[in-house]
Amino acid sequence: MLTILVVVAFLGSCFLAPYTSSLNLPCDSDDLRALEGFLEGLEYQIDGWSKNSSDCCSWEGVSCESPTPVRDDASFSLRVVSIVLGNKRLQGTLSKSLAGLIQLRTLNLSHNYFRSSLPIELFQLENLEVLDLSSNGLSGVLPMEINLPSLRYLDMSRNLLNGLINGGICETAKGLQVLDLSMNYFTGEIPAPSGNCRLLENLSLSSNLLAGNLPEDLFRFPRLSHLNLQNNNISGPLGLDFGNLSTLIKVDISRNGFSGILPDVFQNLRKLEQFYAGSNRFTGQLPASLSNSPTISGLNLSNNSLNGQIVLNCSAMVGLINLGLSSNRFNGPIPDNLANCPRLRSLDLAQNKLCGQLPDSFKNLKSLSHLTLYKTGLHNLSAALEILQHCRNLTILVLTSNFHNEAIPVDFNLQFNKLNTLVIANCQLIGSVPAWLSGCTKLQLLDLSWNRLSGKIPDLFGKLKFLFYLDLSNNSLSGEIPTGLTKLQSLIFRNLSSDSSQDLLFCFKINQTGLGLRYNQIWSFPPSLYLSSNLLTGPILPELGNLKLLHVLDLKNNSLSGYIPSTLSEMTNLETLDLSHNNLSGTIPPSLTFLSFLSKFSVAFNQLSGVIPSGGQFLTFPDSSFEGNKGLCGPPSLPCSSASREDPTITLGKSPEGAWESIMGLPFGFGAIVGFITVVAISFMCGWLLPQAERRTRKTGGN
Repeated sequence: MLTILVVVAFLGSCFLAPYTSSLNLPCDSDDLRALEGFLEGLEYQIDGWSKNSSDCCSWEGVSCESPTPVRDDASFSLRVVSIVLGNKRLQGTLSKSLAGLIQLRTLNLSHNYFRSSLPIELFQLENLEVLDLSSNGLSGVLPMEINLPSLRYLDMSRNLLNGLINGGICETAKGLQVLDLSMNYFTGEIPAPSGNCRLLENLSLSSNLLAGNLPEDLFRFPRLSHLNLQNNNISGPLGLDFGNLSTLIKVDISRNGFSGILPDVFQNLRKLEQFYAGSNRFTGQLPASLSNSPTISGLNLSNNSLNGQIVLNCSAMVGLINLGLSSNRFNGPIPDNLANCPRLRSLDLAQNKLCGQLPDSFKNLKSLSHLTLYKTGLHNLSAALEILQHCRNLTILVLTSNFHNEAIPVDFNLQFNKLNTLVIANCQLIGSVPAWLSGCTKLQLLDLSWNRLSGKIPDLFGKLKFLFYLDLSNNSLSGEIPTGLTKLQSLIFRNLSSDSSQDLLFCFKINQTGLGLRYNQIWSFPPSLYLSSNLLTGPILPELGNLKLLHVLDLKNNSLSGYIPSTLSEMTNLETLDLSHNNLSGTIPPSLTFLSFLSKFSVAFNQLSGVIPSGGQFLTFPDSSFEGNKGLCGPPSLPCSSASREDPTITLGKSPEGAWESIMGLPFGFGAIVGFITVVAISFMCGWLLPQAERRTRKTGGN
């Protein structure tokens, strides 16, 4: 019997808390007053919160539990242990009554828009374990008096906080595990944290205005696994003490001012998987311990001043997946042993002083999906493409500013079945647009600009149903615009592939010369057709209006003729339309004023005439958008004469769509009257309008 009683007592104690939570017990009166005070400080009410209800545990986002230990008295109240009000767009002042939530264990007010400074009382909650105020509009400074002895998780990221970071938080919060103050406006140096934060695992101070050197105490945290300091102004060397952080898994110190050589201490970082130190001032060669790390999966040292040959022991770096060494001073050939990295998926060696050909061993990079070799001194494009077609998972290929004056290969057998991005720009390549591109059925972005390609634009592009960005500008292409370009399905239906490689970064040009490049994501590119600065002739196809999802249409600097089709107004997402420096005639279709997203427009230096349409976005375009057309007139600085307003050869032109509006060179109304009188006169002269009896009388002489 005694054994049974013990078991019952044990089970009862195990299920006491869930049971009591399910009872309709009131929340603690102190907690209720604190929440009511918090509610009073808001500009808008929270759905589900009511001052008329004493059961705050039933309010939306509020969770309660029985106090631990349970009080001896039979009647007790539940205590608030969690407040989760994420993405509620709360505005107002945080009530000082929050200090009354002594038993509070979780406070989550993320993704809101508070506009007050932080109340000091919020940092005096002795039992608070989790404080998440991320993604708000909180301003002011962190209070110097912080007393949060139970705090394990503090997230104040994505706010408007400023001033110095209080380094004394570890004096009381000895159990702190996560500290995230990223994306604020904190200034000064990183404070020397107290050694009491020995449980700290995740420290994120990224995207602030911090400066100075790293404090030595930072390298004494025995459990630190994630260190994020990117996008600050931190300077100085990364010393040998960095090797003391043996539990590190991810380090991001990119976009700072670190200098000196990388310390050769990576043999001590046996758990390190990701090391990002790009956009700093590091010099010297790759440390041997880093080049032989078996745990590294992501390594990015781009945009530094590292030099020497690229030496990586891929036989040891079995975990390497992403490698970025672009914009350094590496020299020599591309190492052929990179093919020994079996999991290598992304490789960026752009803008280094490399030379030679692409190693034949690259055929073995079966996992490679993203390759950027912009401006690496490569030659023999034909051989490079023949090798890379064996990389069956290749989706992004950037070979810009190499292979100068070579001929683009025309081998129809080249196959890139998964390629969705191909950039071979600014190479001064000769030849024609290759037919093997028709086999790149997954292609979404193609850039062959700033070459010397000639011949006609092939009609193959209409078969590429995912293509939404095409740049053939600054070549010597001739002939008419092919009808295939009016059938690009992704510009009609936006049916893009869901391939995850769209998220990868790659280089592309950002200026008119094709020499400046930057990184971006393929998904962020606007749907565009760039055919400018070629030798194209013929009309602008009215069917281009089918491309309703097109954002940029650039046809400038060609020899296009004919009229501007009014169907271009059906491209309702158009933001840029440049038809300047051609031989276009007629008028500017008034329907273009309905393009509500049009922000850049130019028809300068053509042979257009008539009144410039008014209304819509046309009210914002400068005179330079219309200059070089002697027949154009309109506000603000090209006033029209009364004759130009009445003359249809000016106001309406003689386009096929408007020819019926002009008769014998006269306005329609006046021309119709003249035409009617003329017809009547001719009819009388011919006797067509005389009655039949009278005509017979005259014919028979009255007999």
